[in-house]
Amino acid sequence: MTVRYANEGDLALLRGHDRHIRADELQRSIAAKRVLLILDGGRAAGWLRYNLFWDNLPFLNMLYLFEEYRGKGYGARLVQYWEAEMAGAGHREVLTSTLSNERGQFFFRKRGYTDCGALLLPGEPLEIILRKELTGRTALS
Repeated sequence: MTVRYANEGDLALLRGHDRHIRADELQRSIAAKRVLLILDGGRAAGWLRYNLFWDNLPFLNMLYLFEEYRGKGYGARLVQYWEAEMAGAGHREVLTSTLSNERGQFFFRKRGYTDCGALLLPGEPLEIILRKELTGRTALS
């Protein structure tokens, strides 16, 4: 299991599965090194995409694993790598969110994320905002 930043060669794979972002914005995110891929023997197992909330606070927008890689530690490894990268870049905290009817909230809480807010959009379940304070982590290989 290895983690690396996505590059232009990964655009077709990501565009084929990530329908939550416009193609041009995904391309900008890749260029800005805001998309991480996790690989299993050279094959993509999933990805993590983030942006900066308020232009300075890392916010994990998307964590996606292909079905066959779920529940096997790939997501935990990818989030841990991202957190270490953010800490290494001088960030003291990170944010993410998940719908209240999704299992993702339990995944993040297990990793030290705590509720810090919510967003309620018409016709949608409650979106829970989660926060984690980072400590002196170092980047993982």
